[in-house]
Formats: sequence, C-alpha cells, structure tokens
Amino acid sequence: MTIIEKPSTSNVPSVTDAGAEYDELLDRLTDGSIHRSFDPYRDIDWESPEFAVVENDRRWILPHIDPLGAHPWYQALPEDKQIAIGMYRQANVAKVGLQFEQILIGGFMQHISRLPNRSAEFRYATHEVIEECNHTLMFQELVNRTGTDVRGLGPFMRRIAPLLPIAARPFPSIFFMGVLAGEEPIDHIQKSYLRSDGDYHPTLEGVMRIHVAEEARHISFAHEFLRQRVPQHGPFARFVLSLVYPIVLRVLCNAIVVPPPEFWSEFDIPRSVKKDLFWRTKESRATLRSYFGDLRMLGEDIGLMNPVAKLLWKLLKIDGRASRFRSEPERTPARRAA
Repeated sequence: MTIIEKPSTSNVPSVTDAGAEYDELLDRLTDGSIHRSFDPYRDIDWESPEFAVVENDRRWILPHIDPLGAHPWYQALPEDKQIAIGMYRQANVAKVGLQFEQILIGGFMQHISRLPNRSAEFRYATHEVIEECNHTLMFQELVNRTGTDVRGLGPFMRRIAPLLPIAARPFPSIFFMGVLAGEEPIDHIQKSYLRSDGDYHPTLEGVMRIHVAEEARHISFAHEFLRQRVPQHGPFARFVLSLVYPIVLRVLCNAIVVPPPEFWSEFDIPRSVKKDLFWRTKESRATLRSYFGDLRMLGEDIGLMNPVAKLLWKLLKIDGRASRFRSEPERTPARRAA
C-alpha cells in the first residue's frame, strides 16, 4: 500500500468526489474570499504618519506574550537595544511568513493543476493562492519599511524551500500537513498578540489583523482537505501518515518559530537564552504544546492517533489535550481544575 496518489486512467481523483457537503464548504469559503477579502495596499494606510517607522519607537519593544520579550535577559537590556531586537524579530517573522507563503503557493499550483473541470476545490484553492500572494506583498512591505536586512528561515530551510512544493503532487496529504504545521503556530502567535492589550506598531497590527482574518479560511480548508483525504487511504498508509504527521508538525514548527542563526549572532544573544526559549524550560515546552491543540483534535478525528503515534507525539514534546473545537482558547490551570 502506498501513500502516493496517482491519477486514474479515466479521470483525475479529487477530494470533491467525497460528497456534496465538502463542495458546499468549498463554496462557502469561496464566497468569503470573494466578498470578505482584503487588499494590503487598500486596507493598510502605509503612507499615514502614524505608520511611519522611526527611531526609538517603543511600540517595537517585544511584549511579555513573546517568549523573548518575557525573558529576564531581554528585559534587562537598555531600551534602544530592546527596540532594535524587537524590530528585527518582527521583521524576521514577516519574512518567514512570506517564505512559507511562497512554498504554499507553489504547492497549491502543483495540486490544482491535476484537478478536473468543474472542481469546487480548484475554484477555492485558486482564490487562496491570490490571497497568499497578497500576503507576500504585505509581509515584504513591512520588512522593507523596517529597513532590516532579515533572512527569514534558517539556512537549511532556505536551501530546500524551492523543492518542497513538488511534494504536493505525489503526497498531497503530507503537503497539507505541512501547510497546517506552518499556519497553525503563526495563527496562534498572532491571535495572542491581537487578544492582548499591548501597544504595538500599527503597521504590525494591521498586517496581523488581515492575516488572521484570511488564514481562518485557509486553515479551515487544510483541515477539511485532510478529513476528506486521509480516510481514503488503506490501513498501512494511514499508519505511515500517523507517524509522518507529528514529525512534519514538529520539524516545520521549529523552522518557522525559531529565529535563524543570523538573529542570535546579530545581537550577541547568549546560547542559554535560546535554550530557555526553544524548548528547554517547562514554560517554553508548554508554549510549544499549545500550538497543536487543534491538530491533535484533527489527528484523533481522522484516525491518526494510534498508540505508536501517541508515543511519537510525546517524544517530540507536542503531546497534550486535544482541542474540543477549532480555535478553542487556552485554559489556565485554574480553569482546568474547575
């Protein structure tokens, strides 16, 4: 049994064959893309004086909800150093987002090139690609205006990034696991920012609000794609996917969340600080686990949480309670006890 999905001689397989409910969901997502979409140059007033990037702007200081912002080493720095690090870090996060979107766009184009005529999935996926292209423009605009020469992903991921979209054709299920491995942690982090009462630079806040609003559709699609696709595999292929799933999540989360070597050397950040943040302390490991509640729920729903897979989740330190529903807010220990 193989997890490579090949076209039949009569027609190209599509998850749209799974039924009318999936097509109806795709139609709703498409409707949202048509009627509730954003334009980064219409909906962000880049030229407003309030959006100007100026020296010594305290709004670039990292908040406590950022792991580095909460670290005693960072808090002990002079204010100008905190601002410089905060601006670089936020610009690098935007660059990582841009690079991840480029991988996603390439993979989507590989995937939709094999979809049949009248495919509802083709229509929605093409709208998503358009939105992701707008996101790359938005992220690059933010990076350019900060004036920081950030690299984004680490050296290894930058080298292999052009090859990753190719996986979407032979391994669509694995590719969409990778999509969620990037989208869910970024979405989790940005929602944490927007839910807090921090005084962020308006450029950063504007970018996050647009991205979170549109990523809700994108994440919904990736979840439902896997709900449709994975059960179509045989038992052996599902077992293989159950092992691949947590590995893809862990590896790509690290690539996206952990800043590249250039960041640590640029500001002479001690190695001990990096270890504290990623993922040596109890607090940082709890943060890591919090990124994957929805994906643990998805794994249970589509039959990927067998005993061996659960052990692997634990070894990778991303095990924990599954969400009861999509985007369930984190509960404090007091709430859990209640």
